[in-house]
Amino acid sequence: MSSPEPLDFGVLLNVAFVAFKEALDADLAAAGFDDIGTSFGYVFRLLAQGPCNLSELAMQLGMSSPGALKVVDDMVAKGYVARSADADDRRVKRLELTERGHAALGWARSFHDKYEQALVQRLGMRQVAAARKLLEAMAASHAERNGRLPRPA
Repeated sequence: MSSPEPLDFGVLLNVAFVAFKEALDADLAAAGFDDIGTSFGYVFRLLAQGPCNLSELAMQLGMSSPGALKVVDDMVAKGYVARSADADDRRVKRLELTERGHAALGWARSFHDKYEQALVQRLGMRQVAAARKLLEAMAASHAERNGRLPRPA
């Protein structure tokens, strides 16, 4: 009897991402952040760089303004993002992370570090560094072609 075929590379990447995301979601939920939507992480990271308006956010995410508005409305309702009037143009609303938003992002970043360190303990620094280098090259190649990192599906 022959051994099963190895998973296709793309399938393997997806399975690994799903495993990581499930662990992250469980860790966030245990910390009281059990209402985070699938696109929130991308918005957290963009707003951590500083406030912006909806059009700027949508452009950075590579999505339509109505799509970005749906995500932002959800984040505002859950207390992760706040809207305020722009100092120069009162018609424009600035978006920024709330204290709860910063706390959730900080918790998620800490989880990322712990997850990677657990992989180092299990597989060794050399293998984890090589995996990181591969993933960074893939992300950089995509960014070069499209001008930004991929957005969530």
